[in-house]
Amino acid sequence: MVVNECTPSDIIIAPETMIALIDVHKWFGALHVLKGINLAVAKGERIVICGPSGSGKSTLIRCINRLEEHQRGRIVVDGIELNANTRNVEAVRAEVGMVFQSFNLFPHMRIIDNLTLGPVWVRKIPRREAEEAAMAFLEKVHIADQALKYPAQLSGGQQQRVAIARSLCMGPKVMLFDEPTSALDPEMSKEVLDVMIELAAEGMTMIVVTHEMGFARRVAHRVIFMDAGSVLETNSPQEFFANPCHERTRHFLRQIIH
Repeated sequence: MVVNECTPSDIIIAPETMIALIDVHKWFGALHVLKGINLAVAKGERIVICGPSGSGKSTLIRCINRLEEHQRGRIVVDGIELNANTRNVEAVRAEVGMVFQSFNLFPHMRIIDNLTLGPVWVRKIPRREAEEAAMAFLEKVHIADQALKYPAQLSGGQQQRVAIARSLCMGPKVMLFDEPTSALDPEMSKEVLDVMIELAAEGMTMIVVTHEMGFARRVAHRVIFMDAGSVLETNSPQEFFANPCHERTRHFLRQIIH
């Protein structure tokens, strides 16, 4: 039996729903990369999405803040529907932080300036207030002592923690992580995962695309398995790892868990 996420008729955009995807489709030319995705994420819920390369995982979360545009279906974030309305897109992006595989820091700017740029120019926060908040978030990710350095002076793990702090400076209600440790060695990965675990403990709504199954076991409320643009299975971490329902899921887990 395949445990499907839900069907369109199952999804009710209730007050506690932070993110709702209803029959979402996405094409790149003739390539159908998302095939009728249905997903409801409650406030404070932590979702881990896993699956083979090319399964649509990254495209899915990029659609949630309109970095990619879906062609069919509905995406609603905190009561705001993502559509052609530019104001809606801007409103959603103001509430959704995203951390990528690459750190995307401005190399010519100090760490503190990377963190204050968005709050000062987008949210119109006074610079002194933005700097105080930036230092608080750098403290949260355990690298406040690096504030006056430039990105190239930091390790990969430190740069990724800066990227997380930069997103937090915008006061997001949701954090999206697109394989944030894939470019890091195991020691640096642990630095980043520890910060993400702390965020989870504070109740941040999170969707994380990752192959870090230890993180999924420890943090996720639900684990979703995608393949070929579809959700094949979703379950609690306990059931997902102990009793995967779909043969494709079992094959995937055999490949990545030794």
